[in-house]
Amino acid sequence: MNGEISSMRLWWNKIWPPLVAVLFLLGIWQLSTSLFEIEKWILPSPINIAREVLTESSRLWEHTLATVKLTGIGFTIGTSVGLLIAIVLHSIPFLKSALYPLLILSQNVPTIALAPLLMIWFGFGLLPKIIVITLVCFFPVAIAMMSGLRQTDPIMLSYMRMIGASKRQIFVKLELPHALPSIFSGIKIAATYSVMGAVIAEWIGSDKGIGYYMMLQKSSYRTDRVFIAISIIVMLSLTMFAIIALLEKWFVRWNRRQES
Repeated sequence: MNGEISSMRLWWNKIWPPLVAVLFLLGIWQLSTSLFEIEKWILPSPINIAREVLTESSRLWEHTLATVKLTGIGFTIGTSVGLLIAIVLHSIPFLKSALYPLLILSQNVPTIALAPLLMIWFGFGLLPKIIVITLVCFFPVAIAMMSGLRQTDPIMLSYMRMIGASKRQIFVKLELPHALPSIFSGIKIAATYSVMGAVIAEWIGSDKGIGYYMMLQKSSYRTDRVFIAISIIVMLSLTMFAIIALLEKWFVRWNRRQES
């Protein structure tokens, strides 16, 4: 019981400073729009935005579900590709020397510029959208995992080689467990990027989703609804980050129990 109370207090001590800051900023925003009589199409007040959320709730829910589905599929594939690339390059040093610079170059091409080409090559279906999200997600995962694998304790590595452990045993028993914190750091970055990747894909070609909804409202100068779309994107990114953070705590705790 005392442990639960302590954890609740710790959680509250972490959450209340940013909560107060957000409420303070919203208050200033509301006061400024009323005091300076700013037009709604330029900068709507938080109250106007909240009212519009209630009006558009059914449409917003439909578009949000579409974005969540696209994000989930793209994030899963992108993370899997990143993990696979990291494992292959770590296992084959020559291949890493040859392809690592290409990984860096792949991130210098803006996704928003590459997306139209993908639509031309693969049409307006699900595939080009998944490729966009994969391109956004795989890089931080691959780089973080390779960095974590390089940080393996050299003494333990030498010991396992000395007792005759195979490369697979060394990877599963030593390198991978010690790389978990780095891997999850990359996955958390990819989780937040995946939402933006889905939105960019919906900008290019889609008939549903938050990105599609945002483009429609921008064309109609409905700034209040654009703010709603931005808020949903932020909440989805925070939710993805929180889910991965919870999984990280569980996996790291489980791994420590296994080691002990």
